[in-house]
Formats: sequence, structure tokens, C-alpha cells
Amino acid sequence: MATLPIPAAISMEGKRVLVTGAASGIGRATALVLAELGAELLLSDRADLTDIADEIKSRGNACATARGDLTEAAYLNSLFAGPRLHAAAHCAGILFRTPWDEDADFNERFHRMMDVNVRVPMQLTGLAIEHMAGHGGGNIVLVGSVAGKTGGTSLNTPPDYSASKGAVHALVKWMSRKAVTRGVLVNAVAPGPVQTPMTSGNNTAAMLPMQRLGQAHELAWPIAFLCSSGASYMSGAILDVNGGAFVG
Repeated sequence: MATLPIPAAISMEGKRVLVTGAASGIGRATALVLAELGAELLLSDRADLTDIADEIKSRGNACATARGDLTEAAYLNSLFAGPRLHAAAHCAGILFRTPWDEDADFNERFHRMMDVNVRVPMQLTGLAIEHMAGHGGGNIVLVGSVAGKTGGTSLNTPPDYSASKGAVHALVKWMSRKAVTRGVLVNAVAPGPVQTPMTSGNNTAAMLPMQRLGQAHELAWPIAFLCSSGASYMSGAILDVNGGAFVG
């Protein structure tokens, strides 16, 4: 059977893409899908990126890594100091497992949550808009959550996490208006519970319409689409990718 070429609308050949949180979970899956579509990759994470970079290079894709902490301004700026980035998929984020009202230092926890899940995507998106607008345009994809729309799939969803993801959705709308006239498209996906290291131990599967958690690659494909020219008329959209857990 003949192998069909990747359709031009979703091909990422000749495009350089930043993926944050690329060492595991949705970020790792997104990097692999983008590589499958032909992208050159710049991978970011606090964790070691050797394994994922080696896997991508073994497929013949160019791949660079930049290990560091996105909350540090110098590191964040460095990601946009190199050659043109055509797209950025910001998949990094945090979720605390302990109940918020049992956390002995909730004040510190809350500020950490908002720092990583709200301030970082706000600043990263702002930098990406300036970088991409100066190079003829681009695509930015953030990762929100069904929790940012509904408060969570159960009462076990921490309210600080839900609040942070609701803020991400608001950022997408605000940044979209700032960027769209400059040729930069800002969109997001809103996952339901997904089987990743961050959500290990999640016991909500039986409550979901499909009676299972999502898999990381099931988020990676919509993210990759939003990075492509196939999404050339989408701006400010938040795609629900949650197996029917939320229909809005």
C-alpha cells in the first residue's frame, strides 16, 4: 500500500516549534506528534530531556533542548532569542495533590500555582507574539482544562487549579485580540482528566462518559493541528478535548 504524503495544511515540515513540558505527559506526546508531522523542535522542561530528544532525532527530525525553569525571566527570554519559531505549544503546568484546605502552607501553594499556571503562560505568550509577529506570524497553543470551565470533574479537583485554568482561558481571549491583527493566532485546548504522571492516582474514570481517562496523544493531535496552517482561521478558540465530560 502506498504511503500518502502529509497534507500540506497540517504538515509542519520546514517549521520550528517550541514545546514546553516536553519531558513527559501531554508535552512529550505533543513533541512526538509534531515530529511525525515533520517539525523541527525546541524542547523545554525542568526535567531531563535526553530520552525524548533522542527519540525525535532517531526519526530524522532536528531537535534542540533547553532545560530550565520557566518562572525565571532569563530562561524564558532565551527561548525566543534564537531562529524563527513558527509555533509554540505551552504544555507545562502544575497540579497539587493535597486538598487545599488541608495544606499547611496554602498561601505559598496558591502563589506557586498562579505563578506557574498563569503568569508563565501570560509572559510566554507575550514573548511569543512579539517574536512571531516580527517573523511574519505564527501559532500559539496553551493548555487550559475542563476544570477552568466547570470547576472540575469532581469535588476532588483543587479550587486553586480550577481558578488557574479559568485564568488561562481568559488569557487566550485577551492575547488573541492582541495578536490576531499581527498574524499570530492564539488558541487553546481544554482537556478533561488525562493519564499523565501529574494525574496518577486519578479515580474519576468511572464518572466520565467514556468511563476512561484521556491519553496524552489524544490531546497532542488537536494541539498539533492548532500549531499548523490548517488552523489558519482560528483565533481565541478553546477546544474541548474531554471525551464528552463537558459539552458547552
